[in-house]
Amino acid sequence: MPDSAYFLPAYLLLGLPFLGFLLLWSAGKGFNKPAGWAGALITASGLVISLLYADIHALHIINFHWLSIGQTPIDLSFRFDVLTCIMLAIVHFVALLVQLYSISYLHGDKNLHRYFAFIQLFLFSMIGIVLSGSLLVMYIFWELVGLSSYLLIGFWYLKPRAVWAAQKAFVLNRIGDAAFLTGILMLFYYIGSTDFEVIASNLDTINPGILTAIGFCLFGGCMGKSAQFPLSGWLPDAMEGPTPVSALIHAATMVAAGIFLLARISFLLTFEARLVIAIIGTITMLIGAVKAMQVWDIKRVLAYSTMSQLGLMVVAVGFGSWQTAMFHLATHAFFKAGLFLSAGSVIHAVSPANADLNFDPQDMRTMGGLRKALPVTFSCFTICAASLAGLPFFSGFLSKDAIITEGFLWAGELGALFYVFPILVIFSAGLTAYYMTRQLWLVFFGENRFSISQIHPHESPALMWLPMAFLAALSLFFWFSWNPFDAAGWFLAFIGQEAEAHLAWVPVIASAVTFVSISLAFRQTKTENPFKVVASKPVDNLVIETRKFAWLRDYSNTDYFIIPFAFITKYLKIFEKRFIDSIIDRIAKMSVVLGHLIGWFDRFFVDGGVNLIVYSIRSGGQAVRNLQNGKIQSYYIVTVMGLFLLILWLVIL
Repeated sequence: MPDSAYFLPAYLLLGLPFLGFLLLWSAGKGFNKPAGWAGALITASGLVISLLYADIHALHIINFHWLSIGQTPIDLSFRFDVLTCIMLAIVHFVALLVQLYSISYLHGDKNLHRYFAFIQLFLFSMIGIVLSGSLLVMYIFWELVGLSSYLLIGFWYLKPRAVWAAQKAFVLNRIGDAAFLTGILMLFYYIGSTDFEVIASNLDTINPGILTAIGFCLFGGCMGKSAQFPLSGWLPDAMEGPTPVSALIHAATMVAAGIFLLARISFLLTFEARLVIAIIGTITMLIGAVKAMQVWDIKRVLAYSTMSQLGLMVVAVGFGSWQTAMFHLATHAFFKAGLFLSAGSVIHAVSPANADLNFDPQDMRTMGGLRKALPVTFSCFTICAASLAGLPFFSGFLSKDAIITEGFLWAGELGALFYVFPILVIFSAGLTAYYMTRQLWLVFFGENRFSISQIHPHESPALMWLPMAFLAALSLFFWFSWNPFDAAGWFLAFIGQEAEAHLAWVPVIASAVTFVSISLAFRQTKTENPFKVVASKPVDNLVIETRKFAWLRDYSNTDYFIIPFAFITKYLKIFEKRFIDSIIDRIAKMSVVLGHLIGWFDRFFVDGGVNLIVYSIRSGGQAVRNLQNGKIQSYYIVTVMGLFLLILWLVIL
């Protein structure tokens, strides 16, 4: 198709969700019941349009003139290419399933029209990022995604913790966005455009050092949106929003935006920039995996897991293979959305009928033995967890295998030191298998650990488990490669990954590490107190303890933005007292002593000299004045004395 034919899909893909946002927002609470179905219909329409206009064999670019700055025109450009096709399909499909799930999960909420309106605004923003043909356009929608996520995370605005989490996400993302904007302005300064095609054709005009700095700045945007160290703190706390929102944000939309950005700008990343990206990704990957083994909240485990998996995708970009990063983004979108929706099903099942009990339905320490009561949820959760853990015959195994292979090939070209990166990726995969086995056992196996009579675990309605089942089915291997042990299937070929040497031993080693980690976790389940779940307390005390955690989840850490400054000011106070104040005191004492010395010098030398001169002049004047007294005899005496002295002087000479 000619490029002009893509004006219509661009208008529809952006216009439908924005129009849906306006209509659902203005419809009011009276439109609560049909709001979910209306939102799902709009998203389904976008999915159909995305598939109808998918053209993987050509690049289509459309431009809209916006304004002119002097003689420089500023255009809004949009593009349709392979990356666009993949992201449009994933975003629309996952968002559609999430909205269908939300209809049942949030049934009875008094503000459903607002919830689905925010989701449409979120989709509008994310689709804008996907379609953007320049960094300027991407930045506009980038900020809208930040606003949309703020609204969704803080949807339950009467909960202090939810409001705090939304603020935290918004502020931390602004830090990354400031760096992103700096990189955009630098490109505009050196090239005069932020269009991807123009940048690609003018890269040789930029100094390599400047180009590396630009790459660092643009990566700052990814650090915010995709929660990379040290801007990753907002991601676990984003769990305070509704569970379907967590599935949407953590699977295929907001957190995927940073990886999509890196894929778009991969052509301008220098080796130094990619090395730093790999280091940051590795740190994030390991921190997320370790944290996931330490928390008890069912959703926070998955949140830290998302943080770890995003780090893995960033590492893949650091290896120079954005294709494998996108591969893992695609597989992760399905199995992580499935895990979050399954977690929501568990929370729905164990929530007590009496909300006043202050019981925390997300604490895994009060679960256990739910596989019989929730057979469908258990099956979906297990399949998605197996994919996340990287077990063979699941999609996550293929995408992780592809990244690890790229890592070893990359290290083989650069030297022995660089083998640390793929080895750490394998180690992180082992940690992932361990904490997912831990979570699976805590939730579905063992003995029932809740003792509240109002809790009656039950399977979720079909409108909830059907989206979970779809996502679980998409977590199987054959959707991405016919060979369960070779990642080089149709997907990598589809996004342009060049065929490279396949390391047959990589899946063997990765699988061995995964199975060893699972066996270690399974061995832990056989101990007297598995995973220290009860902490040597009876179940009744555990329930009381859980109530404390429920209270903490709503009200703790509301001073998040003060804590870093309090930490800094504590040590600044010590520094000021022991160093700055000491120096000032010494300077003050020296100033006093010096002032006394100067005062003494002023009195005895400066003032004394002036007084001496005045006294000498006054005395001389007085002596001369005495001679001029008007008496003739005095004048005679002076004259005689003068003559006498003159004669004496002549005689002596």
